[in-house]
Amino acid sequence: MKRREFIKAAGVIGGTAVAGGRALARELQFGKIFPGKKPNILLVMTDQQSADAMSCRMGKRFINTPAMDSIAAGGVSFTRAYTPNPLCVPARTSIFTGQYPHVTGVQTNADISKTVRAEHRCLGTYFREAGYDTGYLGKWHMPFPVKETSLHGFDYMDAIKNTGIDADIPSRAAAFIQRKREKPFLLVTSFVNPHNICEWARDEELPDGAVGEPPPVEQCPPAVENLAPMVDETDTMLLMRRSSQANRLFPVGKFDEKKWRQYRWAYFRMIEKVDTYIGTILDALRTSGELDNTVIVFTADHGDMQGAHGWNQKTVLYDGSSSVPLIISVPGTKGARTCDRLVNTGVDLLPTLCNLAGMPVPSGLPGMSLKASVEKSDIPDPRAYVVVQNKMIQGSPIDGQKPEPAGRMVRSKRFKYCVFDFGDHRESLVDMEKDPGEMVNLAGKKEYSQELERHRQYLREWCQSTNDAFVVPG
Repeated sequence: MKRREFIKAAGVIGGTAVAGGRALARELQFGKIFPGKKPNILLVMTDQQSADAMSCRMGKRFINTPAMDSIAAGGVSFTRAYTPNPLCVPARTSIFTGQYPHVTGVQTNADISKTVRAEHRCLGTYFREAGYDTGYLGKWHMPFPVKETSLHGFDYMDAIKNTGIDADIPSRAAAFIQRKREKPFLLVTSFVNPHNICEWARDEELPDGAVGEPPPVEQCPPAVENLAPMVDETDTMLLMRRSSQANRLFPVGKFDEKKWRQYRWAYFRMIEKVDTYIGTILDALRTSGELDNTVIVFTADHGDMQGAHGWNQKTVLYDGSSSVPLIISVPGTKGARTCDRLVNTGVDLLPTLCNLAGMPVPSGLPGMSLKASVEKSDIPDPRAYVVVQNKMIQGSPIDGQKPEPAGRMVRSKRFKYCVFDFGDHRESLVDMEKDPGEMVNLAGKKEYSQELERHRQYLREWCQSTNDAFVVPG
């Protein structure tokens, strides 16, 4: 079965078919897969989709995503992929420049008005200079001016506003894909949903259309298991919870288990709506005859807390917000595979796409290409840890002062360490093997003092190597 046939079948039966395509064993040989020409690249992004919110990850009882599943069925799913910053503008700016948020200077959504420095070149520019047709459709939300093609490199632009209409994307993507061309293409399709869950929580009209009324609560998905706050939570996060709940944009402080179950029901419907649009784009790729020459990458800018620890939306460093889906499907790949290497999409995605396209990886970028793990997913992880950062400005004043703490998260193979620049009790350490719900803070326990210091040292060396001025305790 050729890849084009596989993707179509997988879209119908939810990814249970086995990928075919050109035969190869454990390692992909890109020269044989793409003889004499560079591959197309299709980058599909959603907004605010948690890493596990697909039926290929959590089963079909409460969600069904055949298009996403079909990409996973012929690709590598990275199970420890993290956003560079769990917020739209800083995450997207990082992904498309390959630089950390503290380097671009874009650390909050308010920073969209900043001017990106000339040396922080955009993904589109690299690909255009390498001879690609470059297109971008959907949500933009980056400080590159949309009309300044010379700055971002996307010649075909149809960017929509932050609350734009996803339904317009598939037909325009199909038109771009099916153009007659001599060159390979890079196409980014950037969907708003399931971001509409923010409006749903506020009982507002949904920009991309209603998803219906939730069924009886017993038919809704269960609430997440970690609804309660972390034991011995940092005073920074305790304060930010109070601050956020004082803001009308986060009216979830009084949500009970029933409301959170309805929330997840609506959230999954928004993801399914996006999945339908993605399926249309994959079908256009198939009918164009380009599927067997196209690398497909699926990811999201950040996740959604879905009620974990009482939070909705993003910005916080808990996994619900900071962990993201990342699937890379290359023609010729046999079957679904997973890879547990540590990934920061903000610095790793750009060099990976360049590498997969046969282009030289730009010099001066701090990330790592994932190409070797796409070829052989069980190779040793070259990293000991990744670092995620945030700047929480979304709350309201408490006792006359508006807290805006910055944080850093170190994710090693087993532990997660978080620290903030505000508060007296501002460090947390979690054993992610024993406590994946991040329910117990181990930072104050004597038996974990060496582990705590080890992660402090990880962060110190990372700050030094990336010129980050964040001050690490101890």
